[in-house]
Amino acid sequence: MMNKERVLIVHNYYQVPGGEDTVVANEKKMLEDNGHEVFMYTRHNYEIKRSGMWGKLKLPFETIYSLKTVREVKKIIRVNKIDIVHVHNTLPLISPSVYRSAKECGCKVVQTVHNFRLLCPGATLACNGQICEKCISKGLDYAIKNRCYRNSKIQTFIVILMLKVNRIIGSYDKVDAYISLTEFNKEKLKSVITNELKIYVKPNFVKSNNLKFRNREVKNYFVYFGRLDKIKGFNFLVETWKNIKDSELYVIGDGPEKKWAEDYIKKNNMDNVKLKGFMEREDAYNLIKNCKSVILPSQWYEGFPMTIIESFSLGVSVICGRIGNLKYIIKDNYNGLLFEYNSKKDLENCINKLKNDFELINRLSYNSFNDYIKNYSSEKNYKQLMEIYKK
Repeated sequence: MMNKERVLIVHNYYQVPGGEDTVVANEKKMLEDNGHEVFMYTRHNYEIKRSGMWGKLKLPFETIYSLKTVREVKKIIRVNKIDIVHVHNTLPLISPSVYRSAKECGCKVVQTVHNFRLLCPGATLACNGQICEKCISKGLDYAIKNRCYRNSKIQTFIVILMLKVNRIIGSYDKVDAYISLTEFNKEKLKSVITNELKIYVKPNFVKSNNLKFRNREVKNYFVYFGRLDKIKGFNFLVETWKNIKDSELYVIGDGPEKKWAEDYIKKNNMDNVKLKGFMEREDAYNLIKNCKSVILPSQWYEGFPMTIIESFSLGVSVICGRIGNLKYIIKDNYNGLLFEYNSKKDLENCINKLKNDFELINRLSYNSFNDYIKNYSSEKNYKQLMEIYKK
């Protein structure tokens, strides 16, 4: 116990909770379960609304380099004798100043890269619903005219300035280890991380008390769970379901496209699509574990969706598009089915393939669970994280 690293986890929460928040909570619990003392330095985006006019005026400067972060992080490190500072998200309140602060205190610095923010101000490598890598090939300034961050030229410019200034002053060079969630992400990161030997691959994980496969009671429905957003393929999925007549779709989650979905479902008399809204995790899992498959129709590369790991831990396969990370995580006809990511007809074919083929459903379920045990369990993940911490 005395030799376990003392870890400071750093994370900026967005106003709408997401997969990154789940990863932070999972990793904190995993470290504590293995005897580490874990401390948190967090900021929340709701602070922006509460900060008044002066706070909003300061925000662009703090996004680029926050002196508040410098003071507060150094104090936590010194008081608690921190060994490792593990950063997840710094935008917009924490800023990359956290890296330099940690190094000046003699800490090892680790950054988990959850998205493509280091390459793309919008973090998705997508623009106007289409895959876009012009910020890599033509430079970051390309994002301004397309309002790639929060649909704002000004806010996009601030994010670009944050990236450029911190590249120039060497903030990103202070990071000792970058954790990439997949090999696909690592290949993209290599274009901006000068020393690619600093990039290590470690996927996300979930902890499960069930480490033995159990047969499921499969019922006649599929599940989408996550943010109701165009880039997640939610609209694409609902429009596809217009042609599905004899299976139900349960939708778990909330987001900007909820009203659109309600109107579309009503207009087309789609009583086989059920918008369940936000559900507590246990209730959501109880619904998911009896479905034929989870559907993840994303129209962008994704980072490493918790949706997939959570489904696998329940012994549920995933149908997803052949795009970005997804086509490497899902192995077609092994732990799920792949479709051409922007083809509704191809997605429809995958759904129809699972309608009555329970032998295929059970085989995919068994392989999904085994993939979870082999690659995405907390036990496996802890070993990987310790190897990175000790590099």
